[in-house]
Amino acid sequence: MNGNKIKILFVLPTLTAGGAEKIIAYIAQNINRKYFESYLIIVGHEAEAKYKIKGIEVKFLNKDRVLYAIPALFSVLYSYRPNVVLSSIGHLNTIMGLLSFFFAKTKFAIRESSVISERSKFGKSRKLGNFSGLLSKIAYDQVDCVICQSRDMAEDFKKIYNIPDTKIDIINNPITLTIKPKSKSAISGITKFITIGRLSQEKGHLRVLELLAKLKKPFQYTIIGSGTEKDVIFERIKELNLEDRITHIQHTDDVYQYLKTHDLFLQGSFVEGFPNAVLESCVAGTPVLAFNVPGGTKEIIEHNINGFLVGNEEEFLSCLNSDRKWDPTVIHTTVYEKYNSEKIVGLYENLFKRLLNG
Repeated sequence: MNGNKIKILFVLPTLTAGGAEKIIAYIAQNINRKYFESYLIIVGHEAEAKYKIKGIEVKFLNKDRVLYAIPALFSVLYSYRPNVVLSSIGHLNTIMGLLSFFFAKTKFAIRESSVISERSKFGKSRKLGNFSGLLSKIAYDQVDCVICQSRDMAEDFKKIYNIPDTKIDIINNPITLTIKPKSKSAISGITKFITIGRLSQEKGHLRVLELLAKLKKPFQYTIIGSGTEKDVIFERIKELNLEDRITHIQHTDDVYQYLKTHDLFLQGSFVEGFPNAVLESCVAGTPVLAFNVPGGTKEIIEHNINGFLVGNEEEFLSCLNSDRKWDPTVIHTTVYEKYNSEKIVGLYENLFKRLLNG
């Protein structure tokens, strides 16, 4: 340790726009510097970075793939000699687990970002059962801790990799927006819906569009995000004659300005990790309409308190038609008490201390 500080390396594949990237970068920057010395290691290229990092050292390895970065990652671990390493996202977690064999004095933690068995239904498989799956199993047996964002994620991970309960910690994502809720509901004649997230199959944009096409009342729908399903989604918008009701924004650095001016956040997902956009919507005081699916959504949304949590498309459509008035302050409070930054960052700090004292 440097003095009495715990040296921690936070390792990510990239700093492109994404939930895992945002949260790990946030934890790295906000962990208590009185007790921790924090470094952020990025496998990818600095030119691709979407997040600005302040107050800590950031090292870009400038590699196109995690696989190509193995020698560089080994060199970084050898050079920095950290007390704790925390990585996140798929293949990088596997690589870090395998590298842990060579650094017995360092504690290795990995952060899972999805309900693997459910995501695999949408082309997101970790190729379980083949050589890649075997390597992951070996790597995850070796690490000291697996951080899962939700209860569903933890149960799924344990089942797939046969990881003991003692190795798993459930830590939800923190609120990263320091904002107050909007002063009142935005409804003023035309209902304004919004969805923020990756344009991919598991996010369920198509089923949301199908249901919106059945609405009789006037509405506007804002979609923020980019992804592989963009062309499919916008072709369906055209087929449903919804073009004049849809606004698309690829990316924004000011999510709150959009959330506070909309009436209802729509989540059509078939599976989620721990959805940051849903959490941020509640922070802004905008209620959420979501399906009750595997993942962390049901830990955020309290039905009829900060949104609607529904079991099928018929219920979803019924809620789309609702003219219920919401109290933004109540919505904000329901999530702030559970997921405020001080509380969640504190859980990470306690985990790191526990790993070293164990």
